Amino acid sequence: MHKDSKRREALLYHAKPTPGKIQVVPTKKYASQRDLALAYSPGVAEPCLEIAKDVRNVYKYTAKGNLVAVISNGTAVLGLGDIGPEASKPVMEGKGLLFKIFADIDVFDIEVDTKDVEKFIETVKNIAPTFGGINLEDIKAPESFEIERRLKEELNIPVMHDDQHGTAIISCAALLNAVELAGKKMQEVKMVISGAGSAAIACAKLYVAFGVDPKNIIMLNSKGVLKKDDPKISEMQRDFATDINITTLAEAMVDSDVFIGLSSGDILTAEMLLTMAANPVVFAMANPTPEISYTLAMDTRKDIIMATGRSDHPNQVNNVLGFPFIFRGALDVRATKINEEMKMAAVVALAELARASVPEQVNIAYGETKLTFGREYIIPKPFDPRLITVVPPAVAKAAMESGVATEPITDWEKYKNELYERMGSDNKIVRMLTTRAKTDPKRLVFAEADHLDVLKAAQIVSEEGIGIPVLLGNKKIILELMKEIGFDADVEIIDPKTDEETERRNRFATSYWESRKRKGTTFYDAEKWMRERNYFASMMVNEGDADALVTGYSRSYPSVIKPILELIPKAAGVSKVATTNVMMTKRGPMFLADTAINPNPSAEDLAKIALMTERTVRLFGLDPVIAMLSFANFGSADHESPAKMRKAVAYLHENHPDMIVDGEIQIDFALNPDMLKAKFPFSKLVNKKVNTLIFPNLDAANMMYKMLKELDKVTSIGPIVLGLDKAVHVFQLGASVEEMVNMSAVAVVDAQVKEMRKKK
Repeated sequence: MHKDSKRREALLYHAKPTPGKIQVVPTKKYASQRDLALAYSPGVAEPCLEIAKDVRNVYKYTAKGNLVAVISNGTAVLGLGDIGPEASKPVMEGKGLLFKIFADIDVFDIEVDTKDVEKFIETVKNIAPTFGGINLEDIKAPESFEIERRLKEELNIPVMHDDQHGTAIISCAALLNAVELAGKKMQEVKMVISGAGSAAIACAKLYVAFGVDPKNIIMLNSKGVLKKDDPKISEMQRDFATDINITTLAEAMVDSDVFIGLSSGDILTAEMLLTMAANPVVFAMANPTPEISYTLAMDTRKDIIMATGRSDHPNQVNNVLGFPFIFRGALDVRATKINEEMKMAAVVALAELARASVPEQVNIAYGETKLTFGREYIIPKPFDPRLITVVPPAVAKAAMESGVATEPITDWEKYKNELYERMGSDNKIVRMLTTRAKTDPKRLVFAEADHLDVLKAAQIVSEEGIGIPVLLGNKKIILELMKEIGFDADVEIIDPKTDEETERRNRFATSYWESRKRKGTTFYDAEKWMRERNYFASMMVNEGDADALVTGYSRSYPSVIKPILELIPKAAGVSKVATTNVMMTKRGPMFLADTAINPNPSAEDLAKIALMTERTVRLFGLDPVIAMLSFANFGSADHESPAKMRKAVAYLHENHPDMIVDGEIQIDFALNPDMLKAKFPFSKLVNKKVNTLIFPNLDAANMMYKMLKELDKVTSIGPIVLGLDKAVHVFQLGASVEEMVNMSAVAVVDAQVKEMRKKK
């Protein structure tokens, strides 16, 4: 991506529409004067008095129990160095965002303007009563060691410096599995650690706790091997210094079993790799450039077990696997600290999770047929939904067993259910979809690429590796716009109206005419239509010149869908094309159908729409729970609309008994499990979380998804076209860039799935 364009995009992301990445949202009603009187004076006095009587009540009446401070002084920010507290704030807000979306933990970021260790400690201690936990971030070593040590000793809430311990915990889990797969033992492996900063020291200490002999560790800094007689190294580094007569990385690598990279890119050569022992374990974790490239390492040693910090290779060591879930477990038992036992419990939980059978949702997210424990899967994936129900309980149990939990958990099944429910506010589906698309990018036609926003979407699709854009439209305009936004990738640009495309137009026209000549279409008509972008683009997909198509930004839905329905055949066994919208609600993803095509579907149509929507829900890695909606509940009204929904449900129950579907039902009963269970305990939806809504007509579905989108600012993906033989999808008129990128990911994944089905 063009440097200036990338810079502008990053700045706009942080500045618009609201500066920053996090905000405070009220959790209580505040509409009436009564609400405000309870929230503040005079009502607020009552919880104040209760807390004054017993300070532990602060967890009962305030947000302290789910609030973590992310604190930095900006002295070691990412790879940027000492840039100051204000400049570190975007990073701290980003960390807060990750806490929220992965573990539903609220965060205040605190940037402290001091490099003095004592002043920093005093500041954190003074504000600690506000928080349930402290996450120290981007503080340079060796000060970070002293700051963390003192705060852990002097505060009665969990404190962790994630830069030190996050990488240590995740890499240690991966190391346990890698060493086992290599047929070796932790107590015997010879280890080289490139890097001697806070992360390297923390990693080494944790590895030792799991059995690695300190005498078998050789640690290097930028000057070479750490030597015990070197007066310039710190006391913590001295624990991993050696008196062996070697000085260079090349010498250290000879006959080593494990390489841990926490230093800089491209310092490990293929020649060095070849000197390692059989079945070497190499964790090259420098970012964005590993100590040795994944491709070079794999080409050099076929027996290697490799991990990096990158998401585009197997075995990513990603801190997000750790810190949100470790703090979640610590907060939920009101731990007074995060101790070694808790960190070790997280390591074991992560290592064991990688050995367990992988749910289909994760396979779908990463485009795998079946992820299984082995050399290319030694650590769980960040999108694994089991993380929140596996790691926090392990950490919480360790806190209880080690005596630092003040509110022990007694009902573990209830606790796990509560953790699972926290996932409802975290809509990972877009990230999973994008990740899946990246596993096998497809040629994707953007039929309106001479519109600026469409081109921006194509640029993101290209740069993120989601797909391979093919740009349709006025070539001169497209090139001018590409220059304007810094889109300098080598992409195909096609103008269907130019002489350059005569041969292809004629080929498409002939094919189109052959399929429509007995339906009133002349060859002249076919030639004329092939100059129209949506006809031309549809034929590109039909004829195999592209894998998928997205269009519709500048024209009404009916005018865009018409040529698509004319040209693109229905999938095998499909008689009715429909659409669904995925709405990213606070309770999780909701699928609404049919939102764009069928004005008044029959009972038979509704059953088919439900079946197609069910398959789409599964495509997104979710188990469909379907409510067939009406203004009536289970026969309470004798009217055409509820009657057809009732008939559709009867058909589905009889012919597809394994489907979780019921109705006709009013939407509030469908979405409120307590109401449903109390009134209609016989329903197949009882004790299930409905995630799919089938509406009786287009009016209801279309209005519902647009109302959610406008009133609640719910992100929408769709309308996703169901039932076609090719991956062709239509934007809503004037869709945002984000919506078009999301739909592009859908189109790519749809093309992947259709390709796999045809191969079977």
